[in-house]
Amino acid sequence: MRPEIINRMKKIVIVGPIPRDHIITYQGDQIQKWGCVTHPVIALSIMAGDQMEIIPVSHVRNVDEDNVKEVFKGYKGINLDQITSKNDQGDIISLKFVNVNSRLERQTGFMDPILPEDLEAVVDADVFVFIPISDYEVSLDTLKYIKKKNKKALIIFDAHGPTTACLSNGERKLKFWVDRDQWLPYIDVLKMNLEEAHASWFKKEYESHDIELAVDNEDLTSFAKHCLSKGVKCLAVTMDSRGCMVYYKDKEQLREQMVPGVKVSNVIDTTGCGDSFAGGVGFGLLQNPLDYVGAVRYGNTLGALRTQGKTFAVFKPLAQIQKIMAETYAS
Repeated sequence: MRPEIINRMKKIVIVGPIPRDHIITYQGDQIQKWGCVTHPVIALSIMAGDQMEIIPVSHVRNVDEDNVKEVFKGYKGINLDQITSKNDQGDIISLKFVNVNSRLERQTGFMDPILPEDLEAVVDADVFVFIPISDYEVSLDTLKYIKKKNKKALIIFDAHGPTTACLSNGERKLKFWVDRDQWLPYIDVLKMNLEEAHASWFKKEYESHDIELAVDNEDLTSFAKHCLSKGVKCLAVTMDSRGCMVYYKDKEQLREQMVPGVKVSNVIDTTGCGDSFAGGVGFGLLQNPLDYVGAVRYGNTLGALRTQGKTFAVFKPLAQIQKIMAETYAS
């Protein structure tokens, strides 16, 4: 008698804070909502919650736990067991947008770090998407733990965390990712924006007048080569509405490809765009772990949809997502 083959539903774990966000948009509208991890988790649920298990891993305040879990009520495929409040710590963030993409940030509540023991129950997942927003929120030991226990797992890591410091007055500021090379061997897909790329690819020494110069295309290529030499399989640098620059190796040759953004007519709220992008990349890699360009197309689409409103109603089922992608990337 042949043993029965059981097809396990694929698992994607989304790791990071669920901040209590207070937002003033660039148009002056005020919004209060739960942020970060909520965006990709609900986007993936609406898109394909019947096809996979989506597991948010986060720490929140005791007073917030029930309200946070209520946000996910009614969405398919979400396992809430790893949202905990045992240390009664969670992020509280104020965001004031000065234009579509730039904002002033202040933090008045602080999630305790995600540690290896927080992932013990889900370490068998296929894809892990890390979206920390401050440099203390995910420990390096956590990534090492996943790679030790599950060698097939893919780790997507957003550099927003390690390039952001929270100062003693609550201000959140860009910082150099000085210990970058300690992290790179444990990351499969490294995601960042141009500001974070500048904070991640730094010189041995600066003159005072050139320390704030932005990275150019040549810098990005050099940075990509460095990341890939350290074990990263793909570097994805988002460039706002223009799209995302993707760097990876194909038969030992460096490939550089600009994946154009999905065009939208009116940007309402950009909060959570990067988080949604990371979730889309995770979904794409669940379908094909080696198709980085295809994964970024999913990321671009979810990121663009996130801009279209203030609620999670902006996200769409998989058939509509694929229709948008087909229209955007027809050639």
